[in-house]
Amino acid sequence: MEIVAYGVQADERPVIEPAFAAAFGGEHTLRCLDLFLNRDTVPTAAGYEIVLTGANDELDGTALHRLAAGGTRFLAQRSTGYNNIDLDAARDAGLAVARVSHYSPYSVAEFAWALALAVNRRLVRAATRSREFDFRLDGLMGRDFHGRTAGILGTGKIGEVFARIAHGFGMRLLGSDVVENRNCLALGMEYVGTDRLFAESDLISLHAPLLPETHHTVDAAALAAMKDDAILVNSSRGGLVDTDALIETLRAGRLGGVGLDVYEEEAGLFHHDRSMEVMPDDRLARLITFGNVLVTSHQAYFTADAVGQITEATLGNVRDWLAGRTGENFLLPPAGSG
Repeated sequence: MEIVAYGVQADERPVIEPAFAAAFGGEHTLRCLDLFLNRDTVPTAAGYEIVLTGANDELDGTALHRLAAGGTRFLAQRSTGYNNIDLDAARDAGLAVARVSHYSPYSVAEFAWALALAVNRRLVRAATRSREFDFRLDGLMGRDFHGRTAGILGTGKIGEVFARIAHGFGMRLLGSDVVENRNCLALGMEYVGTDRLFAESDLISLHAPLLPETHHTVDAAALAAMKDDAILVNSSRGGLVDTDALIETLRAGRLGGVGLDVYEEEAGLFHHDRSMEVMPDDRLARLITFGNVLVTSHQAYFTADAVGQITEATLGNVRDWLAGRTGENFLLPPAGSG
């Protein structure tokens, strides 16, 4: 059987292709495409029983029913998040769906800190100037994180690692989550409501999943409650932040900096080369013009360690499907299974 994988990055191929070849030999082969899967590209998946998808594929009801009509039976999502998949439509179409429930939390937490540090110390501006042999310090002043307050929204595995790094910086820790993490409590974290977290934090980092109840958690009211010089970092899901409200806040001259690895309308933009085109998304274009905003391309997870773990978990999900098993990563079991 040939399996097809969509949205495979150039740096990902040397990891995923040998892993599948070693696991299945010639019995099952993998075809990697840099194409992203959506209702328009679905015809390319015709005849493939197993399709490997990514977070930036757009799997709405139309796409999913077309996949099923073309012979697809199993979707193996190569990420933890799956808000890009309409699970109700997948169920109706008779598709089984699995994801990667976890991988290296260090990859995302460390990248969130990279964003925080880069924004705080104006590293992009400094590097750009240095390339032009401009070594002035004007506009490059940052602040010590030591002694300040880190507010962490979502204290699961990734949030915990972020908190450990913040603790190493000597920061006061505030957390908000539906369940308190005892390891974070041991670091001295105080759990508070989001209102207090936004109001008291000098650095706010988002590590919550995107659910109906977390959509636009950072809205106009939340932004208004933040300190004028607060730094906001989002390496989780773009929909946690109300982009319009963020733009208005930045236009008013508030916030010390913003680091975004995700964007609520990133599908069709992130992981593509748009450098030769007019940017179709006015809000993203506006965000990038602010000197204290750093936008990256949903790359926080993208380390050799994490991609290797994602590949192994995906392989496990494919093995489970081929063996007729329902593993722990399955969001929708095969039709007719228990």
